[in-house]
Amino acid sequence: MTSKQRAYLKSLAMTMDPIFQIGKSGVTPEIVTAVSEALAARELIKISVLQNCSDDPGTLAQTLAERSRSQVVQVIGKKIVLYREGKDEKKRIQLP
Repeated sequence: MTSKQRAYLKSLAMTMDPIFQIGKSGVTPEIVTAVSEALAARELIKISVLQNCSDDPGTLAQTLAERSRSQVVQVIGKKIVLYREGKDEKKRIQLP
């Protein structure tokens, strides 16, 4: 992913609300499955890391990206943005 594509995805993610929250249990198989399904439906998702989670958000983002076969767009504070290209070309986000 180029820096221009990453910047475009960041701009799209700014207006989004987080659809998942990661708490003290961290990255569980259920979270990975749910994130993977959400990426298949939306391509771009935002995840919030709660205060009671002791793990580093950057580490959580890398773990989630590896397990869901996606890419980390950005990690700001306790927010993670992930992207995975969809299979349906008509619904796909058009990257620059």
